[in-house]
Parts: sequence; C-alpha cells; structure tokens
Amino acid sequence: MHRYRSHNCGELRAADVDTDVRLSGWLHNRRDLGGILFIDLRDHYGLVQLVARPGTPANEALGSLTKETVVRIDGKVSARGADNVNPDLPTGEIEIEVSDVEVLGAADQIPFTINADDGVNEERRLEYRFLDLRRERMHRNIMLRTAVISAIRHKMVTLGFNEMATPILSATSPEGARDFLVPSRLHAGKFYALPQAPQQFKQLLMIAGFDRYFQIAPCFRDEDARADRSPGEFYQLDIEMSFVEQEDVFGPVEKLMTELFTEFGNGRTVTSPFPRIPFREAMLKYGSDKPDLRAELELVDVSDVFAGSGFKAFADKHVRALAVPDTADQSRKFFDQLGDFAVQQGAKGLAWVRVGEENALTGPIAKFLTEDDIKALVAALDLKAGHAVFFGAGEFDEVSKIMGAVRVEAAKRVGRFVEGEFRFCWIVDFPMFEKDEDTGKIEFSHNPFSMPQGGLEALETKDPLDILAWQYDIVCNGTELSSGAIRNHEPEVMYKAFAIAGYDKETVEAEFGGMLRAFKFGAPPHGGIAPGVDRIVMLLADEPNIRETIAFPLNGNAQDLLMGAPSEVDEARLKELHLSLRKPQAK
Repeated sequence: MHRYRSHNCGELRAADVDTDVRLSGWLHNRRDLGGILFIDLRDHYGLVQLVARPGTPANEALGSLTKETVVRIDGKVSARGADNVNPDLPTGEIEIEVSDVEVLGAADQIPFTINADDGVNEERRLEYRFLDLRRERMHRNIMLRTAVISAIRHKMVTLGFNEMATPILSATSPEGARDFLVPSRLHAGKFYALPQAPQQFKQLLMIAGFDRYFQIAPCFRDEDARADRSPGEFYQLDIEMSFVEQEDVFGPVEKLMTELFTEFGNGRTVTSPFPRIPFREAMLKYGSDKPDLRAELELVDVSDVFAGSGFKAFADKHVRALAVPDTADQSRKFFDQLGDFAVQQGAKGLAWVRVGEENALTGPIAKFLTEDDIKALVAALDLKAGHAVFFGAGEFDEVSKIMGAVRVEAAKRVGRFVEGEFRFCWIVDFPMFEKDEDTGKIEFSHNPFSMPQGGLEALETKDPLDILAWQYDIVCNGTELSSGAIRNHEPEVMYKAFAIAGYDKETVEAEFGGMLRAFKFGAPPHGGIAPGVDRIVMLLADEPNIRETIAFPLNGNAQDLLMGAPSEVDEARLKELHLSLRKPQAK
C-alpha cells in the first residue's frame, strides 16, 4: 500500500464497503458521542467520516489532536446506518473504522474556524491566508479560477490564437496608472518598469507578423484598491489580432465569453448577441459607461422640459428622469428609502412625483410643475397611471452617477431586476480626448494608442472633444471586464494625437521610440482587447470582492500581510542599487 494513501477523501462510495484503505488529510471536525469519536477528514478532493471506537488506540490518538492536524489513517470502509446517511456529502453513505493513526503534521491552535464562517475580519484572513484557503468557499473559488483559465487557453487555441509571452521588465509607459519601478544594478540611476499591460509588445508582435496572439498576462499597477480591483497585480486575457476592424474583434471575444459563462455560470444564462451601446447613449440612459442591464429601467434626459422653467431647482440644469411603473401600491416608505439611498450616493435629496388617473401628479414637487411641464413629461416618459417619476438635477456627471445608481436600486425594489442572467454589452464610440476639470488640459480619455475615427483628417479638422475613437469596453452585469481598441498604426496619426494631448514630437519619440520605429517598417491594421481574468472569476463565483478569487492578494493598503511585503532593504543592497532613501517626515 502507498506510504500515505490508497484513496483520496472524496472518492469512497458504498461499493467500497469492506475495503481496507489508507487516507491522509486534515482533521476538519470532531464530535464525541458517548465516547465514540466521529471525525471529518479533509483533503483537496473532499470529506470523509472516520469512526474511532472507545478503548482503541485510534480513539485515544484522535481525541487528543487539534483541528487541522495532518494525519495518515488506516481503516476499513463500512456502510452507515440508514438514519445516518448524509445526502449532502458524496461520501455520505460510508464511514471509515480507524485502526491506526500517524501524525504527519502537528497543528497549533488555529486563529479562526476553518469548517464554518466565524466572521473573522479580512486582515486576519490575509495574515493566515494558507488557512483561509482551506475553507470550502475559498478552495472552490481558486479551483474555479484554475478551471476557467484552463478553459480560456483551450478555447483561444480553438479560435486560432497563439499563446506568447511578453517581458516583465520593461520601460515606463503612460498607461493611466503609476508604474511599479525596479532599480537597475548595472545602470545607475535607471529603472525598469513592471508592465501595466503588454500593450506595446503585443502590437509589436502583430507588426512582426504573428496575426493572432493571446496571453494570460500578469499586469502591475500602483493604484488604490476597489471591490472589483486588486492593488498591485492582476491578470488579464491579453488579445491582439491583425487586419481587423472593430466587429472582427467582437466576434471571437463574444463567442468566448458566451461559452465561458455558460459553462461555468452554474445554470445562469447568457443573453446574446451582446448589444452595442454608444458611450454617450450609455451615459444618458443608464448613467454609467458600465451599465447593469439586468435593471430593466432607463433614464431620460428631460432638461429641455425645464429649460427656463420657473421651478428654480431644475431651471437651466441638466435634469434626468427615471419613470418606474407599477408603484401605485408603494407606500411613502418606498419613496423615502429611495431618497435616502440617493443621499448615500451624494445627492442632496431625490425629487419625485406619482402619476394618477388622467395624468394627475402628486408628490413633493407636483405643485411646481405647470400644465405644459406635465404634458411634456408625459410625452417624453410615456407616463401612465401607477408610474412614479424620480428626478436628478445638476451637472451632467454628478447626475449620471447618482441617477445611475438610483436606476438599479429602484429596479431591484419594484421587481424590474432580472436575476440568474449574465447580461453583456459592448460600449463603443468613446471620445478620443477629454478635458481635465482642474487644469483645462486636453488629455487622452482612454487608450493613447487607439485609432481616431476619421484618422488624421479628424485630428486636423475637428474639435478634439468631438473626435471619437475606435475604442470599446466589454461590460457584464455592471462590471467592466475590459477595454480595447483598434490601434493607431500610422506614425503621423500618432504624432498628431499625442500633440493634441500636449506631447511634443521629441517626447513621443523618446517614450515610444520602439513602437514608432516599427510603424515605419510596414505595420498592419490591428486591434485587441484584454478582459480581466480576476473579474471574470469574480462574476462566475458570484463574489462581491475580487480578493475572494485570488489565492494570495494584497490587502486594500497594498500589503502582503502573510509574507510581510513591502519590506525594508538593508543599506548594502541599497548601495548596490545606487539608491538612498528619503523618507517623509513624521507629522
């Protein structure tokens, strides 16, 4: 018999009764019923129940061990009595009568419960992540991640893509976040940058003639954490294709996502084809460029209704309305709670009216609306008796953010939110440039390597804020999975686009010399995208926080509490790297 096991803990069944077995695993739980010990033994594959009778060496040995001790046991498979069968456990029809026990790895008293959720805080969990990963939910999430990545690789090869690796040590690049820098020992005062994305390298692979590339790429960005963004490092499915237009990129990505989310969605359906929604339309209808289409309500711009109105709260402001049907039976509490929710999003309050018979309006602001206002609102919102209308007024971006959140919350409260589905969409026609609110400077709104719609002519003749780019996002259930673009592959277009954003020709050549040099030797039209692997798994696992799908994530302060990173470096190492420290003064 094998030194440690003849079977794993998840594979024994009723057909194995009377078989002598050897198992190894962790002591998951223990129950003492009148001197008879029942122990759940756990390994990677599952749980099995052990039985140690009173007066036996096995009973004495197992009774004194702490939970999470690693043991090897010998025993015989026996059938459980009919009343003791556990239908929720694959091994629930059998148990193991233990005859011998060997301790393989002793365990100290564990700092939190493994076999149940005891509400331990995240910092403690990350400090003892190796224990946290033993929990069933976390183990399941990591194995889901493994299966998803394996499936992605298989599907991408089937779609005709080739997996290639790109460098980790590279040059700094303005991708929109701070770089992680690595000092050079051989080149004093110079630094490598960890890649925020393999952007330039995957474009160079297209210029080199490889046509269809993919990579499960590690990316590094020194940015703050969010529920859907892990600080430090993340992984993305990096894709690039040659001789393509926008729809040529959408095709294989849509097929991949549909298959992936159907296979691993645990019964949830995928709506397809994915709708294409222009950026400005998304902001107007949904208040967001990553709309949750499960909420089956839409916002309507009613600014024109109140332009020059005597109602000063709305006059000459951007006003967005949300019509919510079937609210006749809703109490005042419904309106107050939705108002409180809007305040939590940053609003000063939430104006509303009810629609009665013959379009009679009631509610806090009804008295301020003229007959003409009411007629215009009824026409714009297609109002019927039983509707409620909620309003947001102010600056466009602020109203979008608040009313976008109200739209989803209202849909959930009135049964207009569809559960059990993955609703994807493409957001298209992003503006190429935007104006910084603080400085007034024109800057790139998305990816600086994107091709402007209209090419060089558009850059030379149009207001920069009116230029659209061949840029797109793929969104699922309100989560942005990725940005992508058809790339700019023409040097003159690149020079002009960067000039509009304030970069002179010398700066562009200094920072993107390799890319520009490649463009001058025959570059094909190309484009791509890079869906986030961590976010894909987060959606499939139905987890609200991305760190629940990563084996060893940094915490919200970008610290590895298990390994102690970031850590200090001694003076000898700093000297070798030609560095000296200038720490901030304590306040």
